[in-house]
Amino acid sequence: MAISFHFENVKKPTYFKPIPIKRWLKAVAKQENFSIQDLNYIFLTDEELLEINIEYLNHHTYTDIITFDNSEKNGKIESDIFVSLERVEDNAKKFSTSYTDELYRVLVHGVLHLCGYKDKKKADQDKMRQKENEALELLEQFL
Repeated sequence: MAISFHFENVKKPTYFKPIPIKRWLKAVAKQENFSIQDLNYIFLTDEELLEINIEYLNHHTYTDIITFDNSEKNGKIESDIFVSLERVEDNAKKFSTSYTDELYRVLVHGVLHLCGYKDKKKADQDKMRQKENEALELLEQFL
């Protein structure tokens, strides 16, 4: 059960505490009847994530997160999750929240996708937001 954080060409936030974050993400997955086998978060710049978005998804837009599901067994999470810290910062301003809260929301958003939650339709977005909020409440127990 490995969760790794990789910071590529971006500065690791000073408050970032990997051990409690890992425990939290594992707890969120467990609540959804999943276990994390191998989860890699790769933090990038906007431009680097845009390149991935174009190359692999043929989307020519900036995004905050791209989740690649590499899982081979039901209920077992294996994934690479790419996150633009620049986009997280911009979204925090856009949504009038702190950078820290927005980063945690994005981290758990990827895990929730891997647990089967979608966010393309309005009803799915509402459910995803509800699950993110529940997870953020749980986070307080770990930090």
